[in-house]
Amino acid sequence: MTPQHPRTELDARYSAALNPRPGTEDVTATDWAEAERRLRAAEVFWITTVRPDGRLHVTPLIAAWHDGALHFSTGPGEQKAKNLAGNAHCVLTTGNASLSEGLDLVVEGTAERVTDPARQEEVIAAFEEQYGDHVVSPEGTFHGLGDSIRQGDDLLFAVAPGAAYAFGHDGRVFSHTRYTFS
Repeated sequence: MTPQHPRTELDARYSAALNPRPGTEDVTATDWAEAERRLRAAEVFWITTVRPDGRLHVTPLIAAWHDGALHFSTGPGEQKAKNLAGNAHCVLTTGNASLSEGLDLVVEGTAERVTDPARQEEVIAAFEEQYGDHVVSPEGTFHGLGDSIRQGDDLLFAVAPGAAYAFGHDGRVFSHTRYTFS
């Protein structure tokens, strides 16, 4: 996948720009480079998939940003894998649970299996860089992730953004940035 540079726009309907207060005059869109930096630094993501009967399924997972896409793995028998087999559309979110500070990110896209061994190795290296001892240490929660992907015990997926959103909050200053990919 090739990193894309999206069209970036501040959505005033959901930003402090719509309801100006002291300190909100300078609300701006979050630059995509900053959103990518946050995606690389995030530790916990939430994925939303669609069950065959249309109900949603949401679960936390780890993901690594690499080459313009979020990557995650799952066992072939897990609910998210079953859901993606029937409907590959999904949403990954990350951020923090605070109204007073932070940046929440939403990435919408279509999950595609990564089966090329060379690409798998690149993504495994991205996981190791992002999660360190959690992945590489024998005591790490996700130790053995790379081997599990290599052996096919875990499926590896990539989600390139079709659309993405950043919701910034800094005290009483809020921003909503929409990223459109072509």
